[in-house]
Amino acid sequence: MEIQKQSKQQQQEEFALASVTELASSSTSSSRSDSQSAPVIARFSAGNGVAVLRFNRDSESTDSISVDVKTAQLSKLGPLQSVCIAEASGADTGKEKYSTGVTVQFRNEEESRAFHCAFEQWKKKDIVQGTLLPNGAVTSFKSKFEDKIEPSSAKMYFHYYGQLLHQQNMMQDYVRTGTYYAAVMENRVDFIDRVVVDVGAGSGILSLFAAQAGAKHVYAVEASEMAEYARKLIAGNPSLGERITVIKGKVEEVELPEKADILISEPMGTLLVNERMLESYVIARDRFLVPNGKMFPAVGRIHMAPFSDEYLFVEIANKALFWQQHKYFGVDLTPLYGSAFGGYFSQPVVDAFDPRLLVAPTISHDLDFTEIKEEDLYEIEIPLKFVASVGTRVHGLACWFDVLFNGSTVQRWLTTAPGAPTTHWYQLRCVLSQPLYVMAGQEITGQLRMVAHNAQSYTIYLTLSAKMWGPGAEQGGILQTSSCKLDLKEPYYRMSQPQAYAMAQDQQPHQPIHTQDIHIHAADDLEGP
Repeated sequence: MEIQKQSKQQQQEEFALASVTELASSSTSSSRSDSQSAPVIARFSAGNGVAVLRFNRDSESTDSISVDVKTAQLSKLGPLQSVCIAEASGADTGKEKYSTGVTVQFRNEEESRAFHCAFEQWKKKDIVQGTLLPNGAVTSFKSKFEDKIEPSSAKMYFHYYGQLLHQQNMMQDYVRTGTYYAAVMENRVDFIDRVVVDVGAGSGILSLFAAQAGAKHVYAVEASEMAEYARKLIAGNPSLGERITVIKGKVEEVELPEKADILISEPMGTLLVNERMLESYVIARDRFLVPNGKMFPAVGRIHMAPFSDEYLFVEIANKALFWQQHKYFGVDLTPLYGSAFGGYFSQPVVDAFDPRLLVAPTISHDLDFTEIKEEDLYEIEIPLKFVASVGTRVHGLACWFDVLFNGSTVQRWLTTAPGAPTTHWYQLRCVLSQPLYVMAGQEITGQLRMVAHNAQSYTIYLTLSAKMWGPGAEQGGILQTSSCKLDLKEPYYRMSQPQAYAMAQDQQPHQPIHTQDIHIHAADDLEGP
């Protein structure tokens, strides 16, 4: 088992070993002569500005062998045995220098590789005022991840993905998992005898796919407690596991012993960008990937189109009716109606919808993961321009995404589009509190702007406008405009299956459903139709 702790006290990382035996010293008589042949704990820690490796009989024992990681050398004697040699100070004077060493016996090759990776990682780290900084950087006391993400959000995020039930939810998305498997196995030529890094490995399933495809070695990097489950799963598949090393830590902080030929990851969230893991994927590219290396996936594409859904609009608006009560146990709730109404419309809707609700051809916006900079993901602006196919009320903007696995043999897309087999991402809709009225052929313009925030998500700013239509429209300007602000972190998980919208024989597709008009107190900056 490996444990990492990071707080105001010290960072720690622990490994359970089969045994440790101290070597006899040839240069001093003060060396220890006892042998620790029972199972022991190896603990890396940062204290007093020094990275130290201690070998204890158990996690609570004070009887230990200590070495300075900076001056130590770790060499393999065999698949399950290594020797660690370092300089140490004499216990009596604190001045006398002598060489100390221990032989380390591992329980299996997986633990041997993980221990050697951790040793190299700690050796390369600098310690400033008790905080470990990777790659010798001393400009900040926090890693890049910690600098841009609030601790409470990160804690909840890693706790969520550290649970098997959530991993199962993703693995049982057979569209997702099956597409990844097909993309890897159909492109074995990209994996055979190559070094692979699995970014945010989770259960380790993608690492096992890469090993099945013939990867030379796979480094599975996972920051949550799921790393322990990944080790168990990989150890239970020894024919593949001998070529997989699980490393617990963030890709922004860990060190790897070699560069990768391929990165594989599942960094997509709702609307592709939610959870901000795409940034970690790009950082891993810059830190670990060889020039012209492969990325699975390589491209993300966000699709958008205006939609008309009277049922959804009424459903959201009706949620606020609770606050129209004048005598709720003698209390008038109406002063909060406006705020509640706006609050419900600030939630993007996550569900699967019928593609016949779309009222214009889609447009798309590409994110090339092989080229994009991390900073480009902090704020994403997408200009919108559509031509309405039918006359109707436009209730908002529908969005979904695809990703491309650009293999050397087969190019394969994973899509979350409406009408395609449903995934656990579903689709997302931004609903306007003030719908727009459009005619067939009328131009709809606007902007979708997404700004990252420190809760690992985005604030969405949407504006849609209907331009003048008909003779003389080229001299005209905007006829109607409607805007909304939504928090991608707090969606409304409607997640119903696409509804069958019954039509009368004389009713045309996309014709608005006649429901009672809802009287809306629009914001000052929203112009009514």
